[in-house]
Amino acid sequence: MSQLADRLADLTGFRDRDRLDASLASALRDLLRPQAVAIYRCVGEAGNERWITRARLNHDDAVAASDPGWVELESLPRLADFPQRRECFSRATMLSGVTGTGHRLLYPLATDQQVLGVLELETAAPMDEEARRLIDSILRIFSNFHGLLEYSERDTLTGLLNRKTFDDSFLKVTAEPVSDAKSAAEDRRAGAPGSTHWLGLIDIDHFKRVNDNFGHLIGDEVLLLLARLMRSGFRFYDRLYRFGGEEFVVLMRCDDGNAAAAAFERFRVMIESHVFPQVGRITVSVGFTEVGARDTPSAAFERADKAVYYAKDNGRNRVCGYADLVARGKLVDQAKVGDVELF
Repeated sequence: MSQLADRLADLTGFRDRDRLDASLASALRDLLRPQAVAIYRCVGEAGNERWITRARLNHDDAVAASDPGWVELESLPRLADFPQRRECFSRATMLSGVTGTGHRLLYPLATDQQVLGVLELETAAPMDEEARRLIDSILRIFSNFHGLLEYSERDTLTGLLNRKTFDDSFLKVTAEPVSDAKSAAEDRRAGAPGSTHWLGLIDIDHFKRVNDNFGHLIGDEVLLLLARLMRSGFRFYDRLYRFGGEEFVVLMRCDDGNAAAAAFERFRVMIESHVFPQVGRITVSVGFTEVGARDTPSAAFERADKAVYYAKDNGRNRVCGYADLVARGKLVDQAKVGDVELF
């Protein structure tokens, strides 16, 4: 009983959804001693869904293995590659089967809102009823705790990450090691697709007119639709935030400034081309900046903010990079000014 209490304390001790899956896998491995336990999540748009490994532990592993957070979608296995896992996910029901070395149990990882993924346990012999009841109980705790984290970290209107999660997420994501081009070419799943991080600030042009002319309910609908377009316009591992009002933030990884500018330009064109119900067409202004190795969340955000203000002051409906504006003499790099004053 004390071991169970310890594992449940570990499971609910983190305020990090990325570590929650590994904690769940570890708790079930220690309590049930299966041959292996793994957690898979479904990522990608409809028609191109893929499995990403969130945590996998064999019976003697010290640390859970997982796919890197910035893995390319196309390198992941398709849902159809694992039909039993797909059935468990799509039907939201527990399934069991026989493998070449024993037995397999599959449980849907679900909240009140959606099915998140699949828990897979491999055992030498079928699990008894008591073990299955224990799994059910732990999964209910996991579901409840995951729901609490979602409620605290997500914007209630759009479902994007909220402002208060940004600093921790920024520091964690930008601290992740980046593999070089050679190792990425040798094993695409071992590293990130790009080499640097970029922070983009997206601001809806003349959003006050939308609220004034159509009302706040329609304004909220515009925000909700914009968030959906962000999910489809950016990659599944890009971090998407709503900071409040009409202000949205993207934290992404790209090879260079040209690739980042192209990504934000594609999104700008997507928004300009979309017809919003009752409102018609809207546009966005985007400012972006490279995130340095020793950058702080506030410093990076301030640079992107200056770039987006330049865009809005110079015609709106455009994408502006902070470094390009500084190079062309349109903005002054305050960091360099500070260095001159210091020395």
